[in-house]
Amino acid sequence: MWSYDFLTELRFSRAMIFAIEEINNSTELLPGVKLGYQIHDSCASVPVTVHAAFQLANGNDSVFYTADECSQSGAVMAVIGESGSTPSISMSRVIGSFKIPQVSHYATCACLSDKKHYPTFFRTIPSDQYQADALAKLVKHFGWTWIGAVRSDSDYGNNGMAAFLEAALREGICVEYSESFYRTNPRSKIQRVADVIRRFLYLLHVYFVSKCFRKLDKYLIKETDLPHTIAKNPAIFGVAIQQSVIPGLRDFLLNLSPPQVAASSVLSEFWEDSFNCKLKSENVYSTCDGTEDIKKLSNPYTETSQLRITNMAYKAVYAIAHAIHNRVILNNFFDNTFVIIFVTWHLNLKKVNFSRNGYHVSFDSNGDPVAFYELVNWQKSDRGVIKLVKVGYYDASLQKGQQFHINWNITWLEDSTQVPVSVCSESCPPGTRKVLQKGKPICCYDCIPCPEGEINSPDCFPCPKEFWPNAERNACLTKPVEFLSFDEILSIILAVVSISGACLAIITAVIFFYYRTTPIVRANNSELSFLLLFSLTLCFLCSLTFIGAPSEWSCMLRHTAFGITFVLCISCVLGKTIVVLMAFKATLPGSNTMKWFGPVQQRMTVLSFTFIQVLICIIWLVVSPPFPVKNLTTYKEKIILECALGSAVGFWAVLGYIGLLAVFCFVLAVLARKLPDNFNEAKMITFSMLIFCAVWITFIPAYVSSPGKFTVAVEIFAILASSFGLILCIFAPKCFIILFQPEKNTKKSLMNKS
Repeated sequence: MWSYDFLTELRFSRAMIFAIEEINNSTELLPGVKLGYQIHDSCASVPVTVHAAFQLANGNDSVFYTADECSQSGAVMAVIGESGSTPSISMSRVIGSFKIPQVSHYATCACLSDKKHYPTFFRTIPSDQYQADALAKLVKHFGWTWIGAVRSDSDYGNNGMAAFLEAALREGICVEYSESFYRTNPRSKIQRVADVIRRFLYLLHVYFVSKCFRKLDKYLIKETDLPHTIAKNPAIFGVAIQQSVIPGLRDFLLNLSPPQVAASSVLSEFWEDSFNCKLKSENVYSTCDGTEDIKKLSNPYTETSQLRITNMAYKAVYAIAHAIHNRVILNNFFDNTFVIIFVTWHLNLKKVNFSRNGYHVSFDSNGDPVAFYELVNWQKSDRGVIKLVKVGYYDASLQKGQQFHINWNITWLEDSTQVPVSVCSESCPPGTRKVLQKGKPICCYDCIPCPEGEINSPDCFPCPKEFWPNAERNACLTKPVEFLSFDEILSIILAVVSISGACLAIITAVIFFYYRTTPIVRANNSELSFLLLFSLTLCFLCSLTFIGAPSEWSCMLRHTAFGITFVLCISCVLGKTIVVLMAFKATLPGSNTMKWFGPVQQRMTVLSFTFIQVLICIIWLVVSPPFPVKNLTTYKEKIILECALGSAVGFWAVLGYIGLLAVFCFVLAVLARKLPDNFNEAKMITFSMLIFCAVWITFIPAYVSSPGKFTVAVEIFAILASSFGLILCIFAPKCFIILFQPEKNTKKSLMNKS
């Protein structure tokens, strides 16, 4: 019984004969020139191939020509073949030495593109380099990053695997193992390869039996040995030469008459074996009676529904014919009366460029054609017949990114729509990075969280200073900017309290002005009282400058306005305290103290103390003023807009000066608190300064420890609290007497001793 390979090779050889007859009958290609041929069977054996190559190179003539006009009849112009890479390599090394062009229709090894070693080799089938690239892209398309590979232990298999491993590495695919075997290997060798594959299947949880590995089947898969958890859902994919149509070829293959068959020993054996008869009478078989119908046969020879490699052989014949045609036209050799003889290496196949039956034929500098593959899926029809179905293509002539295309008309095992998973480690979730597992391929890794403030794309790296990772940690977003804005509830509350305090100071000033002639107002130094109320109004309002986005002007204004208004306020309180002390001493016999601390001296005291603070603020603003800054350190995930102090010495000098005046005023108020007046203002000043000092002493640690915008809120709270302490302690009792106890607002009541 003839093998599958023999019947396929018979179809290839008959397709070549069909092409030669088409060319010989053509009036456009090689008109007047007849092509001849010799067909040798290499039996898929390298020694037989080498022997045939030497026969073709040496010719069949046994006669030596000595005349001047000698002619080598039957000189070989070119060779078509072999159908495999390994025998093609051997053949090319023989006939290449004789400069005989060789055009293969089925040798795909990438190594044959090396013109240094194979200068006369051409082919109509793409190199395995492209096939390897297409297969790697196919694997990547489905997200398979951890695979095993098996190859034939031959030149073709080893070189093809080398090309595939290189392409897989470019696509980021890990190959767990790469095993080789040959059909003649002993059982122990095949068993070892099967064990390697089985171990990988257990790890991968994929059940896969390829019909391509018939020799491995009985060693590789024992379904009862596999866990029940293994998913049985792969499909078989591959890359195939483009399906083609050769008009008239099917009729040529099937129109075989008995005389035509009898004239060929190969066709005779094919005919007799196919129909179990003999063309000549013998005892073993019946004689073929002419009723045999080759069209009823179903074998690789008669299968012409999907011509692929056959078209490559067909195009190889035409490529040689076009090379001869170009050479003949170049030398004007078309003349039926002359024998055409020229040196074989003048055939320039690199300049061949034509189309036949809609398929383009040309060769690049390496002797390779433009690579085009169909991506095919083995699918079972409704009748249970396995067929190849095109599901995509690979076209190397297109730009990168457009070369590979696949659709989803794919059949998985048991009609599953889920793509099988083939990974060593699942993809790391957002916010983590890969850490390779020791001793494992790069596709085997653990996922560990990225440090705070870093994203993974694909490895962890920090975001720029003013950016922060999103929730998925796969992109850097601009950090939100934070400051105490006017539209926040906290800001609104503080602003309302601030304005309310200013209004309270103004109302108090109105009351004092309305009752300015009353004893209680006149006895408590009305001029300093009005100046104190004015300064308290400014203190309440200056807190508003701390709300809103910091700017250069607002930063300078908020600190200087705060420092100056509070010094003005404390200076007035200090002046009132001194007046109380001086007034008591003035009542002693022979004392003229009030002469030295009259209204003029009081005003000068307030102005002098305030001027010192103004001078400090001017020096601060000139040397190193406050300025707006983006605080990136307090919070990593957001930006705080705040005012930098500029000169820390200037800031603490302003605060220190206020504190110094407050302490001095507090000491004087304590000394005057027990003076024997029925209404002693020093007591109220003592309470107010006690509150003032307590607020600002607690302010310092609160200010330092408060984060972000709350630092500003603490400062505003301290301003408001101390201001309310002053106005309530000093003026609330007086306003209460003026409005609700007018009987006490008399000179007699004020002069009564306790």
